[in-house]
Amino acid sequence: MWIKREITDELLSIVNTFPVLVLTGPRQVGKTSLLERTFPDYTYVSLDVGTNAETAETRPDDFLKLYPPPVILDEIQYAPSFFRYIKTYVDSHKGENGLFILSGSQNFMLMESVADSLAGRAAVVPFLGLSGNEWKNIAQDQRSGEWKDFLFTGGFPALWADINALPSRERWFQGYLSTYIERDVRNLLNIGNLRDFERFVRACAARCGQTLNLSETGRDVGISTTTAKKWMSVLQASNQVFLLEPYFRSLGKRLAKSPKLYFTDTGLAAFLMGFSSAESLWTSMQAGALWENYVVNQWLRYRDWIEPSLGLWYWRDQGGNEVDLLLEKNQKIIPVECKITQKPEKKSLRGLHRLRKFYGEEFVAHAYIACPIESGFDLDQSTTAISGWTTWDIHQ
Repeated sequence: MWIKREITDELLSIVNTFPVLVLTGPRQVGKTSLLERTFPDYTYVSLDVGTNAETAETRPDDFLKLYPPPVILDEIQYAPSFFRYIKTYVDSHKGENGLFILSGSQNFMLMESVADSLAGRAAVVPFLGLSGNEWKNIAQDQRSGEWKDFLFTGGFPALWADINALPSRERWFQGYLSTYIERDVRNLLNIGNLRDFERFVRACAARCGQTLNLSETGRDVGISTTTAKKWMSVLQASNQVFLLEPYFRSLGKRLAKSPKLYFTDTGLAAFLMGFSSAESLWTSMQAGALWENYVVNQWLRYRDWIEPSLGLWYWRDQGGNEVDLLLEKNQKIIPVECKITQKPEKKSLRGLHRLRKFYGEEFVAHAYIACPIESGFDLDQSTTAISGWTTWDIHQ
């Protein structure tokens, strides 16, 4: 079963306005399937195949003769020197768009090459697993489960594509984790003890929604802070985690400076935490943190796929007052608190009230409490409790 992706129309628009499209994201989120289905007239070539990567690296002219544009080059990071030839080809075909579509799962290696060779020539689009809207749009008779099952299972398309032959979630993530460690981690960083790295990944999952403290995390795993920083960079480069930075303007000295840690897939985070059912997760102490992770993930997808200019931040002052998510749009900030309760109370608004007092009513737009509910309702004149399962209209 094909699951229609929200980003499809945007990709079609990009290839009409840019010579190069770069789609980057973790393994198994559906990049290849999306590109082959959306661009059936393009030749598809995987550089994960050693002979293809070698030809592109050592005989680029021959490679371009074999696979002239328009062409999709998958796992392009395995041929880093080929980017110079893409640049040369694009520059010699000025005015032509949609020549190359590049994709890859190792963001650091890919983006370094893009920045060096294709600046101003390429549109870069981050891509992740299913959004809440995409899962919602799968016909009910073609999927199983409730919303909390989606949070627990996560958005990797393979876990939802065929209701009659769904893989075991535990076996799938077990295989994904071992493959990720063996392939991406070994390629990105020479880690001597892969067991310690897996323990580090699990320790990070246990800290979803918390302020990043690499010294503490490294100490718990038994590695140095320097090593923890390197390993965190690997998780970021392979698109497994997302760091939400704190918001501050000129008054920033009074605010938190460390980012908050989130996984780009709540199903993987729940697996790493050891949960084996949606119900055990939903009734656990970690449920609130994973709900916050889920809501932030929806807006991360919205920004990357629909509105790239949207700012994503969190806010906390020295007194401990906090707002989980700030959406910055048109020089205003839209506060979002993430509460797993279906009946948020007035005390949930303390951080929102403090934020308004700190920055002023004219700068802070209507606020939202993102809850696991179906229909929204107003808590007061400036705050609405709303379903956080999907994004919503934030036009002010």
